[in-house]
Parts: sequence; C-alpha cells; structure tokens
Amino acid sequence: QVQLVESGGGSVQAGGSLRLSCGAYGYTYILRYMGWFRQAPGKEREGVAAIYVGDYSTYYADSVKGRFTISQDNAKNTVYLQMNSLKPEDTAMYYCAASMGGTWFPLGQNEYNYWGQGTQVTVSS
Repeated sequence: QVQLVESGGGSVQAGGSLRLSCGAYGYTYILRYMGWFRQAPGKEREGVAAIYVGDYSTYYADSVKGRFTISQDNAKNTVYLQMNSLKPEDTAMYYCAASMGGTWFPLGQNEYNYWGQGTQVTVSS
C-alpha cells in the first residue's frame, strides 16, 4: 500500500506562486510515475503534470506549460509542483496521484492507483 499526503495549498493573488508537495509513504518502490490533477467546482478533474520516477521525464497539460514545474526528490519520496504566474482559472482542489503502471500515460486518470486527499489552491484576481 502507498499513502500520499499533499501540502502547500493556499490563497494567492493572480501572478503569484505556490509550491505543492506530495509525500509518498509505504511501498513506494512499486511506483513508476506520479502526477498532479485538479478539480474546480462544477468541472471534471483534469491532469496537470506528471513525472516518470525512473528517468525524471515530465509531461504538462497545455494550460500550465511554461508556468508549472513538476519535480521529485527521491531521497525524501516527495514530488513537488511549483506553480508560477498563477491565474484565477488555476483555482481548484489539487490532488497528487501515483501509478504502478509500466506504460506511460501521464495524464490518464485511470492509470493511477493511489490518490491523496487534496489541497486547495485559490487564486484571486
């Protein structure tokens, strides 16, 4: 089993920055890639960014390219999402997820086996 715990959400004005953290606990050696997803009120959950644990490959949704950066610290079993130039439309609950899958489907929600509880990000204009 793997447990994921997010932190770092909060409220910020447009143009500001936040860094989300996701700590993984348990049998983390089984994980192949990790991702960040978000869900705004009244909208479906969408993929934001993902990172392949083995080779650090990354993937981003078009809506966040150039503004968000996903990274990992293997020594700490932690994945980060650095969010810069935040916009009001980035307001959402952000979830960390982890996949045991061998095939790289970075933003395919069905490929993820474990999910965190979420952390709220609110961006005001």
